[in-house]
Amino acid sequence: MSPEGPARGHDGALLGDAVTDHTARRLRWRTATAQAEGHVPSVVAGIVRGGGLAWADGVGDVPGDVVDTQYKIGSITKTLTAVLVLQLVEEGALSLDSPASEVLGEVGYADRTIRQLLAHSGGLQAEPAGSWWERTEGGTFEELAEANDGSAAAFDPDRQFHYSNLGYGLLGEVVARLRGQTWWEAVEERILEPLGMTRTSYQASGAHALGWSVHPYAQTLIPEPLPDTAAMAPAGQVWSTVADLATYCTFLLDGHDAVLPAPVLARAFTPQAGEESSGLAYAHGLGFQVFRGGAGTLVGHSGSMPGFHAICLVDRTRRTGVVGLVNATGGVPVAAFGAALLDELERCEPTLPPVWRPNESVPESFADVLGVWHWGATPYVFACEGGHLVARRRQVELWRFADVEGRIVGSRGYHAGEELLVVRRPDGSVSHLDVGTFILTRQPYEPGAPVPGGHPA
Repeated sequence: MSPEGPARGHDGALLGDAVTDHTARRLRWRTATAQAEGHVPSVVAGIVRGGGLAWADGVGDVPGDVVDTQYKIGSITKTLTAVLVLQLVEEGALSLDSPASEVLGEVGYADRTIRQLLAHSGGLQAEPAGSWWERTEGGTFEELAEANDGSAAAFDPDRQFHYSNLGYGLLGEVVARLRGQTWWEAVEERILEPLGMTRTSYQASGAHALGWSVHPYAQTLIPEPLPDTAAMAPAGQVWSTVADLATYCTFLLDGHDAVLPAPVLARAFTPQAGEESSGLAYAHGLGFQVFRGGAGTLVGHSGSMPGFHAICLVDRTRRTGVVGLVNATGGVPVAAFGAALLDELERCEPTLPPVWRPNESVPESFADVLGVWHWGATPYVFACEGGHLVARRRQVELWRFADVEGRIVGSRGYHAGEELLVVRRPDGSVSHLDVGTFILTRQPYEPGAPVPGGHPA
């Protein structure tokens, strides 16, 4: 990165590690296929790699520059709301496990916790009462609360995942009251400005695609309305571009000190609730969707509003991202489309493993733990890798630990969060390791060690 910051193109987009011509052709083929088979007016897409936009293209009637034309992003808006809420949690102004009523008072569903609202586990009805909010002008929060008194709940809290747009209307009002400004003013000030997302707006601005439905038989275009959803705006109002959402992907990968640092943001990606019917292929974190795919999981969000579909996903292991925008109410399964673009990138240009480098030093807490240990008769090899203590069985990583101020604490695997204790004999030599009552010894069933030490009966 140059002293002036990351490189940007003429349109202001962050520039990443560009793809080859062959890869670009394959990605364009995927995009063209989605547009043709989906019978949609246009599709634009971008790939993020190397800290910025590595490829972008569009097919169909794109009214402006591919990376700078606005499309409505639907429920990707919810992730902006979630980031604002998590900022308040980090500041201590809000608790994930406190009811929303602490801010909103006794309105419908405000007895649900902030966590439940973010993760769609509060059992709320999916949509607010009244005319379909996505196609009609919205009203005030007071009007929204009056029409939704909490009596139409689909489930008891924490019984099962149930996606609720209404819940994000409540979360937006929580943000507005605690910040003393509108939800959108908070989005602009606390997310868009720090990230430099200058082409993301509440309503369409500048070059933008029109929203359409496609008649299933005549294959003619039917215009869709573009209302101000007002109190429901935190669930799906916003417009953006390939370039701006590529910047947002980079934020999801790296965090941003003025918005949310990476370790805090990563907690939002931890699954909180999910759909059994999906075959465990989908879960929901704190405002973010988690899909099975890529190097393990893809995190971000899909979006839909009348006339538009959108996807914004990142693969945190491969450090890649994808953006896809469509100006039609249906036709393109955007989550699958985004995942397919990332799969195509990986097939054409596989992610390179990080360069191995020798350790310059080993944390003192690891010194007596390296080597072979046995749980019963099963051997594990403990090695220091990149500053972490890694335990492998048959060369497969099972557990990972970090040095935390001299303590060895699990950071990945079954023992995440558990402390590994080095138990010594009176003469100071190591007797065994104890991690959450798992006893590991240098020899199988080593006599004199706690269970499972000693020879089995």
